[in-house]
Amino acid sequence: MQYRYLTLLFLPVLLLSCGGGEATRADDMATPEEVMTSAGEPMIEGSGEWTDLLAGDIGDNWHTYGKDAPGAAWKVDDEGALYLDASNKGEHGVVGGGDLVTNESYDNYEFELDWKIGECGNSGIIYNVIEHDTLPYPWLSGPEMQILDNSCHPDAEIVTHRAGDLYDMITGEPENVKPAGEWNSIRLVVKDGYVEHWQNGERIVTYTGEGEPWKAMIAESKFKDYPTFGSSTSGKISLQDHGDPVWFRNIRIRELSSK
Repeated sequence: MQYRYLTLLFLPVLLLSCGGGEATRADDMATPEEVMTSAGEPMIEGSGEWTDLLAGDIGDNWHTYGKDAPGAAWKVDDEGALYLDASNKGEHGVVGGGDLVTNESYDNYEFELDWKIGECGNSGIIYNVIEHDTLPYPWLSGPEMQILDNSCHPDAEIVTHRAGDLYDMITGEPENVKPAGEWNSIRLVVKDGYVEHWQNGERIVTYTGEGEPWKAMIAESKFKDYPTFGSSTSGKISLQDHGDPVWFRNIRIRELSSK
């Protein structure tokens, strides 16, 4: 993801400070074992039935952010995959596209999908999104799991901007993304503020999205002037229109125990 910056007069400036500019790595953050042991809780387990977020029409589960229905550029191919038809690009994103967002908000969940990106393409999965008419983009509230062709997109030159990373904040390790045009599987775990990014069967990012360490990470990122960013531990999930062709399949979600 590359962001177009804007001044939001309705938002106060976030006044946080911290030292250092090095990328945060996944192994610098708390592991699930540390989080669960300190809380005296069992390991994360799904407690609900999986919900297929591609069942029925696109609009049954998704709409374009800030609108009532999905844009016409979001389509389903002959194999049942959701994709962004990027043949008609606008100044920002695709004409008739826009960022998709779930119709429902979620709290404590597992989210899974497969994705593939076009050559040198860029997209993302933004989560814990607060959809509000004062927030014109999902990224103003939700953190992002990056989708990228690491081989040739210029964002890959930045170590926290590669596929699977917590965008601009934590480097995913190991770097295990498959080439453009091939399917990658991801799993996103969100539980009581604790988050895991899984990519192609490996856990590559862990963090806790609240408290002083989280605020310090935001203060070091490009989101430091947007106080709504990362402010919620629940919300909607968004699939980003970055103007490049991207495909999604096997999209599903289920509840996690809040114990």
